Amino acid sequence: MKGWIAMWKDFKKFALKGNVIDLAVGVIIGAAFGKIVTSLVNDIIMPPIGLLLGNVDFSELYINLSSKHYASLAQAKAAGAPTINYGLFLNNILDFLIVAFTIFLVVKQFERFKKKEEAVETEKTCKYCYTKIPIEATRCPHCTSVLEEE
Repeated sequence: MKGWIAMWKDFKKFALKGNVIDLAVGVIIGAAFGKIVTSLVNDIIMPPIGLLLGNVDFSELYINLSSKHYASLAQAKAAGAPTINYGLFLNNILDFLIVAFTIFLVVKQFERFKKKEEAVETEKTCKYCYTKIPIEATRCPHCTSVLEEE
């Protein structure tokens, strides 16, 4: 029983860390962003592209794998006909590309705003025995050589 109590305490400590909460918020915002991108693709981007290509509705592009003819994808689905929905697949590819490009831009901005910490040297090399020693050292602890100030 003590093992379960300890495990529960560890889990509670893990779940209440800031990183887990940040991750949960990120997932929720990501899901909402995904809906916006899907709407952008389906309602804003694809209709003009379809118009330019001769009034093509990409969400209605499919290959019917059955022997019967159906006037629309909705009719084929209602009849339970097997279909390859390549129009919907194209929409999903465009969704993915927009999300991936947006994430790329966000990551690039974070990298740009991140403070570049300069590496502070904390060690130097003894010129006699080539051992790494603290930068403040005046004598090498390995070979006991007196180090000259540079």
